[in-house]
Amino acid sequence: MTAAFSDMAGFRSLLAAQPGNDAEAMAAATARNGQLTKPPAALGRLEELAIWYAGWCGTARPVVEKPQIIVFAGNHGVAAQGVSAFPSEVTAQMVLNFQHGGAAINQLARTFSAQLDVHALALDRPTADFTQTAAMSAADLVEALQTGWTAVDEGADVLVTGEMGIGNTTSAAALAAALFGGTALDWTGRGTGVDDAGLEIKTRVVADGVALHGGQGDGLETLRRLGGREVAAMAGAIARARSLRIPVLLDGFICCAAAACLEKTVAGSLDHCVASHLSAEGAHQRMLDALGKEPLLSLGLRLGEASGAALSIGVLKGAVACLSGMATFAEAGVTDA
Repeated sequence: MTAAFSDMAGFRSLLAAQPGNDAEAMAAATARNGQLTKPPAALGRLEELAIWYAGWCGTARPVVEKPQIIVFAGNHGVAAQGVSAFPSEVTAQMVLNFQHGGAAINQLARTFSAQLDVHALALDRPTADFTQTAAMSAADLVEALQTGWTAVDEGADVLVTGEMGIGNTTSAAALAAALFGGTALDWTGRGTGVDDAGLEIKTRVVADGVALHGGQGDGLETLRRLGGREVAAMAGAIARARSLRIPVLLDGFICCAAAACLEKTVAGSLDHCVASHLSAEGAHQRMLDALGKEPLLSLGLRLGEASGAALSIGVLKGAVACLSGMATFAEAGVTDA
């Protein structure tokens, strides 16, 4: 499959022309939910989640049978400034771990019967140090977006995207500060577990990057200047899912930063997305608030790899199973008070 765009302008045009959900299917799912053998709203957010999912799938009785998880990996030039507790070599080592089935995401994908795909993006060619120049050229950005776009399985019925990349919480913090405002300190956390000295360096790097690139364009241009290849690939995959009306479960801070670049390019680009969890990265709640997303789970995760979103596949499956599989009052012969 080839991507339907060849430059940044083409990608922007696609974002502006994305389809919406199926209002009739959502109305039918809402009506069915009101007749199920339970008190009104007794299943809480599961009901809202299932109806949202039905609207994007186009049926009042959907199923979740083919989840896809995609993990993208990339390296960042700013890592050389000491913003991470781990060296850049770990990115490639973890990609091998994913491919050999040894990471947390492999176990979670297997548990929830999800297809897992891993894409490494030019690990031998890190992005530029964004405190000095733009992280990516236009061609680099488009290539990464295309990788994400073409990675989506057209037969998937829910998409999860994750990442691996030493230095990418620094990139995500810079993106967030540039897109939403506030100080570098507001958005910068410990990521892989940097000490106080490392956090000071990381915060300075974020501030320097935003000072150089902030306010220079829309979300897509900000992504080019401050993002990473794996972050851009996640954005491309999330956009492709929307074109196919595939619902998306957003992972943690870095994934949400990628998604925010879409929303800040064309408002409404994330209507097909739900926040899967609140991570332990300090600014994630602030990010979710800015995006207007309420997380499904809060388990103190800060691993990345799409781990939180993978766990929420189980929540989605449960919600959809109740909507589609429960009997109505009439079917069960139960009196509807």
